[in-house]
Amino acid sequence: MGPSDRGGVSPFVVMEVMRAAEEREAAGGDVLHLEVGQPMTPAPSGVLTSAARALETERLGYTGATGIPELRGRIAAFYAEQYGVDVDPDRVVATVGASGGFVIALLAAFDVGDRVAMTFPGYAAYRNILDALGLEVVPIRVDETTRWVAAADALEAAGPLDGVVVASPSNPTGTTMTAEEMATVGSWCDRNDVRMISDEIYHGITTAHDAPTALAHTDRAIVVQSFSKYFSMTGWRLGWNVVPADLRVATERLSQNLFICPPALSQVAGIAAFDCREELESNVARYSANIATLRASLEACGLDRMAPTDGAFYLWVDVSDLTDDSRQLSTAWLHDIGVAATPGIDFDPEQGHRWMRFSVSESPDVIAEAGRRIAGWVADRP
Repeated sequence: MGPSDRGGVSPFVVMEVMRAAEEREAAGGDVLHLEVGQPMTPAPSGVLTSAARALETERLGYTGATGIPELRGRIAAFYAEQYGVDVDPDRVVATVGASGGFVIALLAAFDVGDRVAMTFPGYAAYRNILDALGLEVVPIRVDETTRWVAAADALEAAGPLDGVVVASPSNPTGTTMTAEEMATVGSWCDRNDVRMISDEIYHGITTAHDAPTALAHTDRAIVVQSFSKYFSMTGWRLGWNVVPADLRVATERLSQNLFICPPALSQVAGIAAFDCREELESNVARYSANIATLRASLEACGLDRMAPTDGAFYLWVDVSDLTDDSRQLSTAWLHDIGVAATPGIDFDPEQGHRWMRFSVSESPDVIAEAGRRIAGWVADRP
């Protein structure tokens, strides 16, 4: 007797790097954390105040499987405010983070054996969840020639598809789709009866242009969103999906049976997050400055091929001049200089051995020091 086949899913390597970093810290070593994609800031003050009040006054029992009406209504209002898009609150489903939302979306939309495309490089957990649920992962190769986003001609060339996962801004590249690019993919999916899942969890964290929502271009897409990134609430495990009408019942039934409901405290407190924009925008400004700082340090030591980050808080960097084994390089940097970074194989099992992802969501001092240590390591190597 042993684990199921789905239990043999590939590891989420960033979590293994994080564990190794924690072990180094427990042994008394210092670590500069550029591996995990989470804000270093706590939830905004309005959320903390609301949570404290709820702990004093609310029962905080189970809620409806799709979330409390007040939260769902506030999320619907957010789409009108932010994008000028009318969303029926009945299409909003509160989820246990974007991870729980993605599982629900896949189970509601696809059957075992369905072919679902996603970009390579792309978010590792999505690829692994698709695999664990018995779906066929269809890689769509993106790079400088495609501006690191999936194009309709690449989807056409992939053969028959049942679904497409797009992420904008992207993890790990930080690339943000334009409205035209989003509209093109959405239109292609509608014409070809392909279900589009749009990962929009880094919306709000952009520099070059605002990130468009798929809901502005199609009403058949599933949007996966989260309070973790822009709203700085990773540990609160709260997200939401916006689902098309034909998946509303299936989504609710799956939510009931798999999760019962998202955390009640997080739901009540999360309503206040939408009114904390000034505080949250200061975080975005810090991410932008950190990207510029680390980019300059890496370019100065010859690591000058990277995706042009215009969203999220990542740098996707070609390290092939240093290694053809990014996992080994990640281990060496943690051991030698106390810098934790995520090897590219986590996001691209085909070509990620020569890439590294850096998260720049920490303090400016941490990012600057990490750049200095990497530059010194590169200069001192034989």
